[in-house]
Amino acid sequence: MNKLCKALSLSLGLVCVSFAAHAADWSDNAVSYRYGADFSEPGNAKDVRKNILGFTHVSGYKYGSNFLNVDVLMSDKADPARNSTSGAQEIYIVYANQLHLGKITGKKFEYGLIKDYAWTNGFDFNSKDTAFAPRVRKFMTGPTVKFGGSLGWADLSLLYYKEKNHNGIVGKSVDFDSTFRIATAWGLTFNAGPVPLKFNGFANYTGAKGKDGFGTETDPETWADAFLMVDVGKLVTGQKDTFLADIGYEYVNSKFGAKSGSDGAKTNTAMVKVEWHL
Repeated sequence: MNKLCKALSLSLGLVCVSFAAHAADWSDNAVSYRYGADFSEPGNAKDVRKNILGFTHVSGYKYGSNFLNVDVLMSDKADPARNSTSGAQEIYIVYANQLHLGKITGKKFEYGLIKDYAWTNGFDFNSKDTAFAPRVRKFMTGPTVKFGGSLGWADLSLLYYKEKNHNGIVGKSVDFDSTFRIATAWGLTFNAGPVPLKFNGFANYTGAKGKDGFGTETDPETWADAFLMVDVGKLVTGQKDTFLADIGYEYVNSKFGAKSGSDGAKTNTAMVKVEWHL
């Protein structure tokens, strides 16, 4: 667990440096808890229960926007820690920065549902205390089309994708081939009668990235998370975006590039989630 804490401290330090470089015009911070019973891990035929604590930061500044998500994932014993019968623990960090063309130039680039264009730079960073001992280092960069309308927003990105990782089973680091990612994310707000709802999520398709640490060719990965959220705070107290209760779903095929059809390569799990905005 000490390694996980060091990884978290390092990553948060890097993100804080980035935030300090440009003061936020607006920001939103949230803490969350979610649970699912049918997660999967490549090479593991068992369904894995996970309790997940999360922190999310979103902000806008003079030239663009920031997104940060930090998850602490706690597995049950079906996904054991190294040399243990108890469940593994993982820290997974996602950070993305967007430079908005409209903000940089002071001009509008709206056309129908298209509201702006952006350049996205981001990274993923993780550490997990299993025998595999993954240390994900992903870097992504590329153009984004930003959509908007009366219901909310959506992004569509085409990204260059580069990953390095660690395979503790064979005891070596892996430098994967460069590939591409098609990334989408969305946030919609609407009402079902008197009930205020939000529909948020993301869906990514990542191309094959060459051979893994075992020398096996990877497959393209599809990963999607979606949540239907009830704005409980607005419903009860009239204050919107303070407390939300969600039901969600995660679908993954060829997780981390694992061969489609192999043990643990596919995830189909429902999730429940609660989220407090600070």
